[in-house]
Amino acid sequence: MNYETVIGLEVHAQMLTESKLWCACSTAFGAPPNTHTCPVCQGMPGVLPVLNKKVVEFAIRLALATHCRIAPRSVFARKNYFYPDLPKGYQVSMFESPLAEGGWIDVETDGRTRRIGITRIHMEDDAGKLIHDELKPVSYVDYNRAGTPLLEIVSEPDIRGPEEAAIYLKNLRDILVYLEICDGNMEEGSFRCDANVSIRPRGQEAYGTRTELKNMNSFRNVARALEYEVRRQMAVLKDGEAVIQETRLWNDSRSATEAMRGKEESHDYRYFPDPDLIPVAVDPEWIERIESALPELPARKRGRFVDDYGLPPGDADVLTSKKALADYFEATVRDYGQPKAVGNWIMSELLRELNAEDRDVADCPVRPEQLAALLRMIDGGEISGKIAKTVFQDMYHSGRDPEEIVREKGLAVVSDTGRLAALIDEVMAENPGQVEDYRAGKEKLLGFFVGQIMKKTKGQADPKTVNALLKDKLGAR
Repeated sequence: MNYETVIGLEVHAQMLTESKLWCACSTAFGAPPNTHTCPVCQGMPGVLPVLNKKVVEFAIRLALATHCRIAPRSVFARKNYFYPDLPKGYQVSMFESPLAEGGWIDVETDGRTRRIGITRIHMEDDAGKLIHDELKPVSYVDYNRAGTPLLEIVSEPDIRGPEEAAIYLKNLRDILVYLEICDGNMEEGSFRCDANVSIRPRGQEAYGTRTELKNMNSFRNVARALEYEVRRQMAVLKDGEAVIQETRLWNDSRSATEAMRGKEESHDYRYFPDPDLIPVAVDPEWIERIESALPELPARKRGRFVDDYGLPPGDADVLTSKKALADYFEATVRDYGQPKAVGNWIMSELLRELNAEDRDVADCPVRPEQLAALLRMIDGGEISGKIAKTVFQDMYHSGRDPEEIVREKGLAVVSDTGRLAALIDEVMAENPGQVEDYRAGKEKLLGFFVGQIMKKTKGQADPKTVNALLKDKLGAR
C-alpha cells in the first residue's frame, strides 16, 4: 500500500488491408506457410518498397479518433536487430518523426473518469512467425506475416493499475474495430499488447525501474500479468534488492512472469532514416475528408444510448460493444420501439445463440425486422413470452419469419374461454385437496393451478384469461 503502480502500454494493431505495407502480397490469415511472400517482403537484395496508401489513411483515422496531432511530415526509420523471422535484418518503423502524437483516451473506473495520454501512433511492418516443433529441437519460419502493416500505439505512463490497463486496452480495441481498421483479435495476434510496469513510493515523482511484459494474448491475461508483476516487484524491494530492467514473458500455465532478456533501449536498435523511403507528407485536405467520414465512436454511442433510449449504462456497454450489434439494436428499435425490451431480448436470447456458435451478429440469421415482428406478436397476445423464446430459437436456426413458425406449429395463444373453462374443471377435479386449501385461504395456490393449465396447453394458454377464470371457479362452491 506504500507503493504506486505506473503502467504504460504499447499496442500493435494489424491493419485490415488486403495487401502488405510495402508490396502486393495478401495479408489473409491462415494460408499455408510461405505462400504469401515475394522478394520485397522476403528482403531480397535490390528490391524497393512502395508504401501502401491505405495504411496511411487508417493511421490518420485512428489519430483523429484519439485526438492526436498529425504531423505534416513523418519519416520511416530502420530498427536494426536480428531475429530468424525478420528476413530483412531490420524492421521498418518510425522513430524521431512519427505520424501522430499527443492524443488521449478516457477510461472509467470506480465511477470516475481518468484521461490516459497517447504518446505517439506510428506505422511499421510486422515480422514473420516462428513455429517450434514440440517433438524435435527444430523451429520453422513462416514469412506470410512479414511485411503486414501495423500501427503501434504507445500510451503515456498514466495508467495506475491492472484493471485500468485492461479498460484502456478494451476502449482502444473498440475504437479500432468501430473504425473498421483492425479486427481486434488477440488470439490470432492482430491486436497485441506489451506493457511497461514499475512501482514507486507514493508521492515520489521519479519513476521506478521498469520491466516490459510480453506474450499477453487476452484482456484477462493482461490484468493477471500486471497484477503478478506488481506483486513481484514489491517483494523484490521488500527484500532489499533492486528491480532489474528486463523483458519478461507471461507464462499462462504457471500464472507467472519469467525473465526473457535484458530490456533494449533505443540506441540498441541503431535507428536511422530508411534510405529507400521518402518522408510521408500528408495533405491537410485529405485529413479533413477522412475526419468528415469518421463513424460515431463507442464512447459517444454509449452516452447516446443512455440519453436517447433511457438504457442503463450496463446495457449500453453491452449493446455498443460491437458496431454491428449496436446497428442491429437501433434497426430493431426503429421498427418496433421500446428500446429496453429490444435490448433485453438481444442481450439474453440473441447473444446466447450467437455466443454458443461463436458467431458474429453480422452473420445473424434473424433480421432486425423479424425480431421486431416477434415482439409485436407478444404485445398483441398472439403468443406468450415463453412460447416466443421457442419461436425465436426456430427463427435463429431456420431464418424463417415468426408468423410462419407459429402458424405451422400451432403455437398461437389459447384464449378460447370455453376450452379453458373445461380444462380448469379437469384440473380442479384432479386436485380436490388443493381446491379446498385454496378456498380455506391459501391463495398462493393460484400459481399451482395456473401451472397445471399451462402444462395441459403446452404453455399456450393466455395467462390473463386463465387467471380470471380460475379465480371465478375457485371462489365458487
